[in-house]
Amino acid sequence: MSNNKAKIATVWLDGCSGCHMSFLDLDERLLAVAERAELVYSPLVDMKEFPEMVDVTIVEGAVSSEDDLAKIRKIREHTRILVALGDCAVTSNVPGMRNPFPLKDVLSRAYLENATLNQQVPTSVIPKLLPKARPVHEFVKVDVHVPGCPPSADTIFYVVSELLEGRIPDISDKTRFGA
Repeated sequence: MSNNKAKIATVWLDGCSGCHMSFLDLDERLLAVAERAELVYSPLVDMKEFPEMVDVTIVEGAVSSEDDLAKIRKIREHTRILVALGDCAVTSNVPGMRNPFPLKDVLSRAYLENATLNQQVPTSVIPKLLPKARPVHEFVKVDVHVPGCPPSADTIFYVVSELLEGRIPDISDKTRFGA
């Protein structure tokens, strides 16, 4: 920790950003978190590189592409406590809706059948998709799972507060899948 503050990061993989929106719903409680923690990496700040070591990283979204996979592996290596936040990170939820179909059929549906102009499957710029969208814990060790779509700001505040106190939060009565 620097300046006696914990270093916190948030990461957005394949999801809708609803968990980050719920994080922002902490409203004035963000000031209480900021007194005890420094946000060192997030879509909410403009850091380009993941720091050398972070105390807590909160991950939203499923692992759906090769870029997601490389990112989550790097993050795990540089994080003390990894939190899978939301149903997409915990179960692959909405991104996993493509899983019953072969990847070539998914790409064809998205870029050929439903396109009216420039019908082609992109070969650059768009990260290469993995065959299936998967929850974070299938690729790296997750220390805390927080289901919900999205988890409420109250739940997120509880989880962050407990982690800042050095405790692993018990969320059994705080949230559930689809909450």
